[in-house]
Amino acid sequence: MAESKAESTDERPGAAADPQVGAQGGVLGGVLVVDDDPVVSEVVAGYLERAGFAVRLAADGPAGLRSAEEHRPDLMVLDLMLPGMDGLEVCRRLRAGEHRGRPVPVIMLTARGDEDDRILGLEVGADDYVTKPFSPRELVLRVRSVLRRAQAGAPEGGPEGGPEGAPRLAVAGLVLDPAARRVHKEGRELALTLREFDLLAFFLRHPGQVCDRERLMREVWGWDFGDLSTVTVHVRRLRGKIEDDPGNPQLIRTVWGAGYRFEAAPDTGARQALRTEDGDA
Repeated sequence: MAESKAESTDERPGAAADPQVGAQGGVLGGVLVVDDDPVVSEVVAGYLERAGFAVRLAADGPAGLRSAEEHRPDLMVLDLMLPGMDGLEVCRRLRAGEHRGRPVPVIMLTARGDEDDRILGLEVGADDYVTKPFSPRELVLRVRSVLRRAQAGAPEGGPEGGPEGAPRLAVAGLVLDPAARRVHKEGRELALTLREFDLLAFFLRHPGQVCDRERLMREVWGWDFGDLSTVTVHVRRLRGKIEDDPGNPQLIRTVWGAGYRFEAAPDTGARQALRTEDGDA
């Protein structure tokens, strides 16, 4: 019996055997596309390859998760509705295994109008989403945008503009290193997604300021418009990782009718941890 396509991954012709190596050879990065619709997969892969990406394909959830674990793509395009294991579970398991190392950015493909599905995708750790039907060109732009943020030491548009000259931030027991894209809380490293890291970096750079969701979407996501529930979900997830009591947040406070405010004076404990890391203690 022939092997089912849904149980296999497909390395595209011309794609590097290892996307990481391919990126060093002039390819922009390795992208894993997980979708059980062969037409969608082929069209998306074609546009991404023409844009300079190395592409791998997987046709079901288990195959996509195996490929991500074995080949470690620079980014995953993940359909929500998949045979064997849906996109939510794939993303959940991917994030659960990322306690060490940089997380793989995930762009979720969802059906238009399914707001609950989009929110669930963000809840389990997706960094962005695109609704079907979509323009392949739009998806390529989203991939480029997410990868730029993943590879940069600071969010796009941030005052430091990149790793060079971007000092570590020490606030309220948190130490954020923009260049390494790592965050520690009281000496313990936190596993943050791409967007969660950028959101926290923005808050730490603007303490005491009230920021509405439109501004956060513009500054952190780089979008002039979009579903504002994206911001709400990421704030909730970030609180769950940095607050002592997420149900009674003391760092990221909601200002009703106005937005959010990060309320934390520079913390001596965090600064001491930073000096210790630098070898100055």
